[in-house]
Order: sequence, then C-alpha cells, then structure tokens
Amino acid sequence: MAAVVVQNVWKVFHQYRRPSDRIFELLPFGSRRAHSDFWALKDVSLRVERGEVLGIVGPNGSGKSTLLEIVSGILRPTRGRVATQGRVAALLELGAGFNPEFTGRENVFLSGEVMGLPRGEIERAFPRIAAFADIGDFIDRPVKEYSSGMYVRLAFSTAIHVEPEILIVDEALAVGDAIFANRCIHKFEELKERKVTVLFVSHDLGLVKRLADRAVLMLNGRVEAEGSPRDVVNRYVGLVVEREKRSGNEAGAAALASSFRHGDGTSEITRVELVNSAGEPCRIVLSGERVSIRVAARFRRSSSDPIIGIMIRNRLGIDVFGTNTRLEKRELGDVAAGEELEVEFEFDCLLAQQEYTVTAATQHWDGTSQDWLDDVLSFRVVDPRGAAGLASFPTEVRHRKVMGRAL
Repeated sequence: MAAVVVQNVWKVFHQYRRPSDRIFELLPFGSRRAHSDFWALKDVSLRVERGEVLGIVGPNGSGKSTLLEIVSGILRPTRGRVATQGRVAALLELGAGFNPEFTGRENVFLSGEVMGLPRGEIERAFPRIAAFADIGDFIDRPVKEYSSGMYVRLAFSTAIHVEPEILIVDEALAVGDAIFANRCIHKFEELKERKVTVLFVSHDLGLVKRLADRAVLMLNGRVEAEGSPRDVVNRYVGLVVEREKRSGNEAGAAALASSFRHGDGTSEITRVELVNSAGEPCRIVLSGERVSIRVAARFRRSSSDPIIGIMIRNRLGIDVFGTNTRLEKRELGDVAAGEELEVEFEFDCLLAQQEYTVTAATQHWDGTSQDWLDDVLSFRVVDPRGAAGLASFPTEVRHRKVMGRAL
C-alpha cells in the first residue's frame, strides 16, 4: 500500500482587501461577498510509494508548500482527500511547533510527545538529537535566543531522529550553513537506505537530482510534469528560460537602482544589461551559455581614456569575477562632454547555479570613480548538471583500467 495518496485535491484561500471585510461577511445583513478566491491547488493527484523519495520543484507561488501542509495535516483540502500510512514528521517552517519560552531540550521532548512517542523513547533519542544539532550549551537555553541557523539545526535533528515513516521537508536546509547542509544530505541518503518515505521541496535542482527517486513539477497550483528527476528538472529549467525570454524586454527597460552609488559625476551610467547570445535581455542564464554584459554611460564632462568595468558577486557578496576595459587592453580614447559610450563584455558563463549581482563602474585612468553602481543588476544561473561550488567548467572525463603490478 502507498505511503501517501493525494486524490483530486483543491485548496482555496479567501483574500480580503481590508480586515474589516471578514467581519462584514459574517453579519446577517451582509449580502455582498467581500473576498476574492485564490485557488492554491487545482485538482492535484499524487501517489508516493513506501520508501520512495519524491522531490517537488516549481516557481514561487505554484502550490508546493500548500501541498506539503495538506499532506502533513496542517491544512485541510477544500475538495479531495489525502491518506497517509505511517508516522509523519514535518519540517515546514523554521522552528514550527517550538515554544519560544522553552529551552531546546524542552522543545525536543514537547515535539516528541506531540508525535505520540513515549518519554523513554525520546530520552534514548535525545543524545543523538543533540549531537546532530551541534548547538552546544544552547540546548538548555530558551529557543527565543537562538539564531535562525540554530533553529533549523534543532528542528531538523528532532524531525529525523523520532523515527518517522514519512518525512516532509519544505526548503528547510536553505537556512543552515554549508557544513550542516552537507550533514543533512548524508542523513537524507541514510533515510533513503532505510526506506523512509520522503517528500521534499527544494530550489536546489542538483539536490533533487541527487536524492529523489521521482520528481514533480508544479505550476499554477497544478502538477505540470511528473517523472524521473532528470527529465522533470530539465523541463523546469527550460520553462524558466522561456519565461525569462518573454519578459526580458521589460527587465531590460527597468530603471537603474543600486545598493550604493558614488563617483565624481564626470559620467553617468545609464544602462546595464545582461543579454544572451541572441542579443535579448535576460535575468536567467544556463550555466555555460554565452552571454554579454552591456554598460552604457553618458559623459557630462570630457574624459581622457576612461575605464568601464564590471564585477560579478554571489549572494554572499563575495567577488566572483571582475574585469574592465583597461585589463582587457581596450582603450576608449578621448570622450567629449555629451557623448555616450556603450561597452560590451562577452564571455561564457561558467558559474555554478545560484543568484548573482552585477556591479558596474566608470573610472578615470588613475582608478578614481566617475560613477559606481553596486549590485545594479541581479541574475540567476541554472544548471541541470547541478555542479557544486562557484564554477561549472565543461569537463571531459576519461578512464582506463590499470593493471596492478605483481608483488
């Protein structure tokens, strides 16, 4: 028998323009409907077998989290039914179910008792929970004093050590640090070997391909695709790229805004664009794709041999790649007041999948700033391969068998 069965599930949320509209609808003389309906799920049907790991992907607002909340019993469907066979442990929100006034130790016991575990069983599991969470003496401090990383460490450790038969996880690992995330991945693989049924939502497509037996793509509240993780991930990536192409012109026309701007005003950067190989503005790039960053600047005063440059940073603010016209040995000559320059930096985007920002600058030959815009443009790199690290190099792999020498 399947561990999870979702049959023709619909879920509607009522949206009100004002809080008072809720009260108005309850009054006996209120004849006008004061809300609009938002259907988060529309006729969703799924079947997850015992011991299967199901990865769920899709853009924000596609219904992924709502589906997991219904499967875990937090929400009730508007229509349809959900059946689960086995003890369910869910990690859907940061520290969900924790009492902020209780210590970490007290919350572990509270969570176990809510799931119906005998106190003796929780006591036996507690050393493993504390060791995996690795938060030290904070285990005996109120959780309201925890950082977000401590919250997720303890919540995840509790969920996986109460011997669940069905584990439901919604993007919880995005909060932990790299070491803890790697530890969680190994734990997922261990749960997979133990035939624990797992449903998890993740924007890390490489993780979905690595851990899932099967994947589902959700779009606008419906199941858009279902099948092998590789096929579903590739379809999702293709969908994202096509959507971005359609909206590229709007993105390229957006007003310049940066996190910090400075310079002496000799020139003004008027446009920064990321464009694909077809010359179309884009904000989502396939790893390895040939792209260009175009920077246009209007000069208010004359300038001799100005420099125009770019810097790409990852979401942690770490400089990943930077160059400028002087480094590339491309002198711009003398520019008169009122003239405009456009410089295009073309390269193969060998970045690994994550979000990045572009900083653009115009400078005098001595390096002082004319106009400097930090984080003026953001973009995302997607990579069906799911390569780890900061870069994704095209790689050829060769192998051969080497005969061992006789001793």
